[in-house]
Amino acid sequence: MCELFGLTSAEVIDIREYLKNFYHHSIHHPHGWGLFRETDGNFEIIKEPVRAVGSRILHDVIQQTQPQKYALAHIRLATVGSVRKENCHPYVGTDLTGRNWTMIHNGTIYSSRNLYQYLKMQKGDTDSERAFLYLLDQINQAQGSHPLSPEERFEIVQNTVMYLSPRNKLNLMIFDGELLYIHKNMKDTLKYKKLENGFLFATTPLDQDTWEEFPLAQLHAFRNGALFRKGQRHDGVFIPTLEYISAMDAMYI
Repeated sequence: MCELFGLTSAEVIDIREYLKNFYHHSIHHPHGWGLFRETDGNFEIIKEPVRAVGSRILHDVIQQTQPQKYALAHIRLATVGSVRKENCHPYVGTDLTGRNWTMIHNGTIYSSRNLYQYLKMQKGDTDSERAFLYLLDQINQAQGSHPLSPEERFEIVQNTVMYLSPRNKLNLMIFDGELLYIHKNMKDTLKYKKLENGFLFATTPLDQDTWEEFPLAQLHAFRNGALFRKGQRHDGVFIPTLEYISAMDAMYI
């Protein structure tokens, strides 16, 4: 599968060492890497369809990464979709009010007929991108004559997550320019570390400090390094079958 990294903080922090440790895991996740960061007041996405530790540019990208309040990073182990740039995370899109949305996903979506309509619309061919396009449609359908409030956006993201979770592995980090949404639905697949003014999130710990297990099957949203809202717990927990575990183990051989 893939690995995720996220940050929310009230104050900018240097994340370069975290990024180095995170991207080192690409030894076992060779199918692409991506980074969402702020540079001189503008958000940008950099990604490549190569193993991060073999990238010719990643070292300079990390060194040039300014202290951040929000960031997302991804390394890919492909399960659905070919190895090309369009299939690398993060995915980014704009809703009808001009709000930018960014998403990274760790998992596989096995079941959801409502996503088939995006097969001809997406730029790549991953299930993750189709889920992202579905989320944007849910946001756009809810737009009225005024932009949605943070509470309204949270409800839509929560409803989308609860719809997609059953029978699917859905570990997500989503940023809407104000709120960072975090969700997992498979045990022992996402940790968090409390900072003085915020939180770090990662699939596996990135240093020797204490990292706690992130809550299961419950959407959380954070704003400026603090918890904004918890969603309701749901039953869409992904429990891997023996065939699933064997398939994942085979990818590392």
